[in-house]
Amino acid sequence: MMNILKSLAIISVLGIFFIPRYSESAISCSVVIQDLQPCVSYLTSGSGKPPDTCCKGVKSLAAATTTSADKKAACQCIKSVANSVTVKTELAQALASNCGASLPVDASPTVDCTTVG
Repeated sequence: MMNILKSLAIISVLGIFFIPRYSESAISCSVVIQDLQPCVSYLTSGSGKPPDTCCKGVKSLAAATTTSADKKAACQCIKSVANSVTVKTELAQALASNCGASLPVDASPTVDCTTVG
């Protein structure tokens, strides 16, 4: 009986280390805003290529949105902020590609977040 209990204890401890952890939490809106904040003036009144600080944030956000939940959460946040700020559509649509990154959505108030992920 003691050997069975020892075996179960060892299996339980090993299970803690080898069972993959899945996180249901998605990226927070504050992280999305922090990453894209350097892009606001560019998106509202800029032209040409985005500033380096903006592209750094875009790339950071792209790296942070790896799961479907992250992409949907980032989309909802971007959409919400874009509704309160008037951005130049052409700059918003080309932001990620102009920074050499890939984002799940454009910085647009009309993006359909149900299709993201």
